[in-house]
Amino acid sequence: MSSNPVLVETWRGGVVESRHRGSFAVVDADGGVRWSAGEIDLPVFPRSAVKLLQALPLVASGAADAFGLDDAALALACASHGGEEPHVRTALSTLQRAGLDADALECGAHWPYFEPAARALAAAGREPGALHNNCSGKHSGFLCLGAHMAGGRDARGFVAGYVQRGHPLMREVEHALQTATGFDLARAPCGVDGCSIPTHAVPLRHLARAFARAGSGVGLPPDMAVAARRLRAAVARHPFLVAGSERSDTLVMEALRERLFCKGGAEGMYCAALPELGVGLALKIDDGAGRAAEVALAALVSALLPLDDREAAVVGAWSPRAQLNWRGLEVGALRATEVLRPEAAHRTQGGLPG
Repeated sequence: MSSNPVLVETWRGGVVESRHRGSFAVVDADGGVRWSAGEIDLPVFPRSAVKLLQALPLVASGAADAFGLDDAALALACASHGGEEPHVRTALSTLQRAGLDADALECGAHWPYFEPAARALAAAGREPGALHNNCSGKHSGFLCLGAHMAGGRDARGFVAGYVQRGHPLMREVEHALQTATGFDLARAPCGVDGCSIPTHAVPLRHLARAFARAGSGVGLPPDMAVAARRLRAAVARHPFLVAGSERSDTLVMEALRERLFCKGGAEGMYCAALPELGVGLALKIDDGAGRAAEVALAALVSALLPLDDREAAVVGAWSPRAQLNWRGLEVGALRATEVLRPEAAHRTQGGLPG
């Protein structure tokens, strides 16, 4: 049984129905732990929570400038989107700028996550394609990087098989992840993500440090520091493209803009950069519950950042989070536990930043 503390509880009828254990780390760019709970040195698969780090080579290499990628394309490169029309259109435009098309994508196809978009596709008698995959923006960015790496060679031939760990393109992505986290990926467990690229298990301590670096530039090579700043600015201008309608990442970043970059990942993962505090955070819910991860992330943001009334209202809608039944009646709530309250920070050496 996990020794990690309960971070989120699900309440119904005045009693706790479910308990979600997990761990989190708030770390500065020098590696100082400012607040933590649970096991933060156990490697975990961050999944899509590290898409910002995976997009660093797209900008640092010069590929983004070579193909004239705008902020929308860069924001989508960091996305797990809902498959809505702006997402699909931007992914296709990114590919076309590199002289490629959807056939080059190796992420697979699934129905759009956003149900109205899926219904519209079905009503039109169409099947989903790779552009509807929530990772198509990231993969389009990968393919632009690959086309740039190909130079004068046949880009389509060069990028074939790009999802394999040994492909030159994926080695660039792995190098960026290792540089940002400072964790030796050669000794890390490596699996295959839902979109077919390698996913490396990295401790929360190192993931949080990577996002502190991405938020401040401290500890990153100059080209990566510039890339991180440019990607965060692009996301702040186009938060809809990072997730989409009714999604927590989009709604929270629409409210906070450049004050916060946050990105969820499968199996209860979250990573975030809080530039004004010089810290990053990473959290993992043991049972993989994404809804609990959203509640925990919102609670941590509320504890860490001073929020005005508008910001607090948006963040507060996710923690505590009301649970509605099919008639729209409020039947319960997901609530963060005392472990995620600011007063708990004194238990960690260094305390809250700021």
